[in-house]
Amino acid sequence: MALRLVQANFKARDDSTLGRFWAEALGWVSRSVPGATSVAPAGFVWTDPDAPVCVDVIAVPDPETVRCRARLDLATTSTIHRTELVARLKELGATPADAGRGDVPWTVLADPEGNVFRVLEPREIYRDTGPIAAVVVDCADPRAMARFWGEVMDWTPHEVTDDHARLRSAKGVGPYLEFLRAPGVTTVRHRAHLDVAPDRGDDQAAEVARLLALGATRADVGQGDVSWVVLADPEGNEFCVLAPG
Repeated sequence: MALRLVQANFKARDDSTLGRFWAEALGWVSRSVPGATSVAPAGFVWTDPDAPVCVDVIAVPDPETVRCRARLDLATTSTIHRTELVARLKELGATPADAGRGDVPWTVLADPEGNVFRVLEPREIYRDTGPIAAVVVDCADPRAMARFWGEVMDWTPHEVTDDHARLRSAKGVGPYLEFLRAPGVTTVRHRAHLDVAPDRGDDQAAEVARLLALGATRADVGQGDVSWVVLADPEGNEFCVLAPG
């Protein structure tokens, strides 16, 4: 058994406004219901096993009280594309974010609600990922995180070191999931998390039991009676196991 990575889920004060920003940034479309906005390519069907990893924005009263430990890296195809994309993102409301990295080839920005992301320089490895090159998570132990998440989704490791781990779907499509060793990582609730789902016909409860056996723990974030199950990975990053479509 394995789960699909469905979306990166962000917290926001104004989900519809932030959703529109990300839709424009990625060249996708946004759809809103009260308190939640989904951002996906036109014609997207989330139950499709080959669907891309998308973005979901959820309204919360005070997103500033939670730590930003995950982010998106955006892909570019040329130096000109990168320059034009950075300029367009700033016009949409992104602002420069000083990550203390000095002279680096990528550009660090923050979206209108302060979520930090990077616009990467052209890299061959990300040539076919689509607009999202990678979902990146800061962690204490990239090797352990790669083992856990590789088992969760049956993704293939492409690089695993003490400082960095990179996984991708075994089908070789969509963005990478990457883990970076970072000092001072704490186990607090996060502004961004991953949503995974069983394929249609698979059993959510059985998948949850499998993840608990792998080292996940149940998490209470005030979700109440909902159709999804909130768990935390071995480093305390919350994620949601959605019901099959």
